[in-house]
Amino acid sequence: MSVAQPSSALAAQTVWVVDRIKDHVSKIGSGITPSGGAASYFNAGIPLLRSQNVHFDGLRLDDVAYIADETHDEMSGTKLRARDVLLNITGASIGRCTFVPDGFGEGNVNQHVCIIRPTEKLNYKFLTYCLSAPWGQDQVFSSFTGASRQGLGQRDLGEILVPLPPLPEQQRIAAYLDASCAAIDAAVAAKRRQLDSLDVLSDSLIHRAVTNGLNGRVALKPSGLDWLPDVPRHWEVRQIKRRCALLRGKFSHRPRNDPALYDGEYPFVQTGDITAAEKYIRSYSQTLNELGFSVSKMFPKGSLVMSIAANVGDVAILDFEACFPDSMVGLVPDHRTNLDFLYYLMRAMKGIMLRCAVLTTQLNLNYVRIGTNFAPFPPKTEQEEIARFLDTKFADVKRIVTGIEQQITTLTAYRKALIHECVTGQRRITESDVQRAAAQHKFDNLALTG
Repeated sequence: MSVAQPSSALAAQTVWVVDRIKDHVSKIGSGITPSGGAASYFNAGIPLLRSQNVHFDGLRLDDVAYIADETHDEMSGTKLRARDVLLNITGASIGRCTFVPDGFGEGNVNQHVCIIRPTEKLNYKFLTYCLSAPWGQDQVFSSFTGASRQGLGQRDLGEILVPLPPLPEQQRIAAYLDASCAAIDAAVAAKRRQLDSLDVLSDSLIHRAVTNGLNGRVALKPSGLDWLPDVPRHWEVRQIKRRCALLRGKFSHRPRNDPALYDGEYPFVQTGDITAAEKYIRSYSQTLNELGFSVSKMFPKGSLVMSIAANVGDVAILDFEACFPDSMVGLVPDHRTNLDFLYYLMRAMKGIMLRCAVLTTQLNLNYVRIGTNFAPFPPKTEQEEIARFLDTKFADVKRIVTGIEQQITTLTAYRKALIHECVTGQRRITESDVQRAAAQHKFDNLALTG
C-alpha cells in the first residue's frame, strides 16, 4: 500500500505533527455476516449496523437489521462501544464514516463496516472529522486501490495518517465542528425538503391537468374509473392500446452481458437512461453491433418509452432511434394523440400502472396490461394546450430545482472545506468560537422549528 501522496500533502497543510492511526487506536476490525445471512435478521434484538446505516451526518437506523443475543455473543469481537468510529470499507459507500454516540447501547457490525477504537490521545469525534476530510478520504481510497477486492483491511487502515494536536485542542475543534456541521446539515436537509415539496407539487399539477384540463368551470361526467371520479364531459375514456401502438423491447437468445454483442453503431438505451427529472432521452452510454442488433429491437424516434423491470413505470421521450431490451416498452401515439400529452398522462398514471405489476425476483410491469388500462383523452387540440402549459410550468420548476441543488452543492463544499481548515489547524478554534457556533446553531434550530 502507498499513501505517500496524501500523507505528504497532509504534512504540508497541517500545523501539527502527523501520525498513523494504528499507533493511537486499540482496535481496527470489521464484523461478519451472521450465518444464514438475511434469514438471521429479526425485527427486534441487537442492532447490526451495515454500510447503509453509516453516513457522514450520523447513524441512520430506519432500516437497521437486528440479530439475536446468541448471534451477538458469537460475534463478541465486534461488539460496539460508545465512541467507536465506524468506517465503510467495501462497496459504493466506501469511506463514509461516523461514530457510535453515547447511550447507543448494545450493537454489532457486519463485514462491510470497520470499527476503529481510539485510545486516550485521539478524540473519537476529531478522528471522524479527519477521516471525512478530503485528504482523509484520499487516503482511504488510495488504500482501497491496492487492497483486495473484499475491501480495506486492518493493515491498510492502520497506515492512514492524521494530524495530532493536543487533546484539548482536538476536543475544542470537534465541539466547534459539531455545531457548525449540524447547522450546515440542517440547512441542507431543509433544501432537500424543498425539493421533495416541489416533487409533490409537480405530481399534483400533472394529475390535475391531464385528468380535469385547464378550465376549472367545465362540465364534468363520471369517468367510470376507480382512480378518477370525474372527467370533463367532452373527453373520452379509452384503453391506452386504442390510442397508441405498444412495442415490447427485445433481447433474446444470448446472455445480456455477452461482450460479443456490444460496441457497434446502434444506440442501445436501457432502463437506467430514464430519469424522472428529464422528459427526453437525448444520449446513450451503450451501443450494439450487428450481432447485438439482431437479438434486440429498434424503437423509432418520438417513442414514449417506459421501464417495466427497473425504476418501474418511469417514462421518457426518445429523441433518436435506438435499440431496447425486453425490460422496456415503447408507446407510439396515433394521429389522435399528442406525444407530449401522453408523456404527462403516463407520469400521472404511474401508480395505476404499478397496481398491475407482478412481483417475481423483482417488480415487473405486465406488457399486455399496460395497454388495457383506461385513461382520459381530451380532443387533440386540448391535449396540445395542456402539454404546452405543463412544459412551461416544469421549465419554471426546473430552474428552481437547479438553484436549490446548486445551494446544496455549495453548502456541502463549504462543510468539507471547514472540516479541512479546522482539523489541519489552518483555522484555529477558540472557546469563543465554540460558544458562538453553538449559539448560532441553537438560533437556527429555533428559526427552523418556529
